[in-house]
Amino acid sequence: MSERDVPQRSEPGPTPTYAEVRDRLSMPLVEAMTTQRAVRRLLPDPVDEDIVLRCIELALKAPTGSNGQNWEFVVVTERATKAALGRQYRLAWNLYGGVGHWLNEQQDAGGLAGLVGRATGASAGADRESMAKILRAVQWQVDHFEELPVLVVPCLRGGKPPYLPVPSIAATSFYGSIYPSVQNLLLAARAFGLGASLITLPLWSVTAARRILGLPLSVHPVCVVPLGWPRGRYGPTTRRAVGDVVHKERYGERPWVGRRLEDSPPG
Repeated sequence: MSERDVPQRSEPGPTPTYAEVRDRLSMPLVEAMTTQRAVRRLLPDPVDEDIVLRCIELALKAPTGSNGQNWEFVVVTERATKAALGRQYRLAWNLYGGVGHWLNEQQDAGGLAGLVGRATGASAGADRESMAKILRAVQWQVDHFEELPVLVVPCLRGGKPPYLPVPSIAATSFYGSIYPSVQNLLLAARAFGLGASLITLPLWSVTAARRILGLPLSVHPVCVVPLGWPRGRYGPTTRRAVGDVVHKERYGERPWVGRRLEDSPPG
C-alpha cells in the first residue's frame, strides 16, 4: 500500500483536513492511474470541503470543446437531497440490477458475465464471481446512498437542440466537454486517498434530477461522483492486455495480441 493511502478501516473515526493530505497530490501519475478503481463502499465520515473543492479545482484543468469551460458542479451533502437522488437510484436499480443478476446467473459468455470476463481476462467461473462482486458493491451503494458523505454532480450548460435530429457526433462533442474533467476529479480523489466512483442511474430522470438539484433547463446533469473515505483500500486493477484491444490501421488487424508493456523491460 502506498504511504499516501488512508489506512484501511471499517468504522468511522477522525478524518484528515486538507492541510494534512494536500501533499498526497504529489503521487506519481502512473501510480494514480494504475491503482484507480471504482470504490463504492464509503464511510459516512465527513470530507473536508477544501479537499472536495481542490478535487473540483483540478477537474477544471481539463480541456473542453473550444475551451468553452461550460461546466458546473453541484456538491451535495444534505441528507434530504441525497435521499431524493437515492430514490431515483433505487427505481433505476430495481430494473437494471435485476437484469444484471439474471444475466450473471445465465453463465453465458455472450451475457454480462462474458463481458466482465473479456474485460478482466478471468476464467469463466471467475467471470461470474467478478460480476457478482460488482453487483454486491453497487447494491451496497444503493442501500447506503444517504450515508455517503459527498455527492458531486458534474453538469454542462447548453445542450442539443430539442426535438431535432442531430448526428451522433453532436452528443459525443457535448459530453466530451465534461468527461475529461470528471476523470481529473477521479484521479485527484485517488491521490487524496478518497474513494470515488462514476455513476449515472440517479439521473435516469433528468426532469427529477433538475427538480431535486434546482437546475435550470439550460444546465444538464451528466453523472454523479460519490466521494468519501473508503472502507478498505485502493489497489492494482486487472485489465486485458493492450495488444488485445488495439487494432492497426483497420479494425480486425491486431498485430500486438497478448502484448503488455507494464511489466516489460524497456528496449
